[in-house]
Amino acid sequence: MTTIYRDVYSFLELVKKTVMSLFLKPLRVKETFQQLYFVANGSLWIIVFCVCFAAVVTILESSFHMKLVIQNDSMVPGFASLLILRELGAVVTALLLTSRVGAGIAAEVGSMKVTEQIDALRMLGIDPIQFLLIPRLIATTLGCMILCVVANLICIFAAMIISDQVLGYTPSMFLTAMNRFVQFRDLIFSVVKAMFFGMTIPMISCFFGFRCKSGADGVGSATTQSVVFASISIIFLDFILSYTFSYFY
Repeated sequence: MTTIYRDVYSFLELVKKTVMSLFLKPLRVKETFQQLYFVANGSLWIIVFCVCFAAVVTILESSFHMKLVIQNDSMVPGFASLLILRELGAVVTALLLTSRVGAGIAAEVGSMKVTEQIDALRMLGIDPIQFLLIPRLIATTLGCMILCVVANLICIFAAMIISDQVLGYTPSMFLTAMNRFVQFRDLIFSVVKAMFFGMTIPMISCFFGFRCKSGADGVGSATTQSVVFASISIIFLDFILSYTFSYFY
């Protein structure tokens, strides 16, 4: 238990230093945009591919179980749209970014730690948090928010297509049903979730990268731990935020 408390305290210290470093200059603008390109452009097609199939599964499973229980699936478009906006778009996007971007950040920072590049930065008077973490934090947060909006739109479009082709609900019927269930605040809350998820991924990845042990095994272990703990944190944050947002309805 002592080790767990020590790790939690170290992570909170990293969070505090990161918040303080956000207001310090200079900001590495070029590096931030490079990281944003890596996060957003590199992950776009993976997320689009996955959320399309997630939408298909959501529609078909909802229709099957609704017909099984109440012998009517007329509310499927509305329920599916609500589920997509409140949960599916943001969570699927964040988990995919964790496995791709989070793992990459942890491996990169961990390799720099093993090869003593981070120690070299400190010897030159450069703060590793401001130099490495801040650009990745800003880029991943913005990238996750952008990708969340795109994922929601693509997911709803895919759900509308499958509803038309399989269930027989025309796009106008789908949009009418969606309008009865979905509010604009659902999209806003989804983007807010994506913001918190996007901040969590680089924080945890850099935390394990800074603590990486020597050798290839150390880098692999840091990468694995970062993905596992970031995924758990996203699920936990999703619960906290969903519970909090429920008071606004």
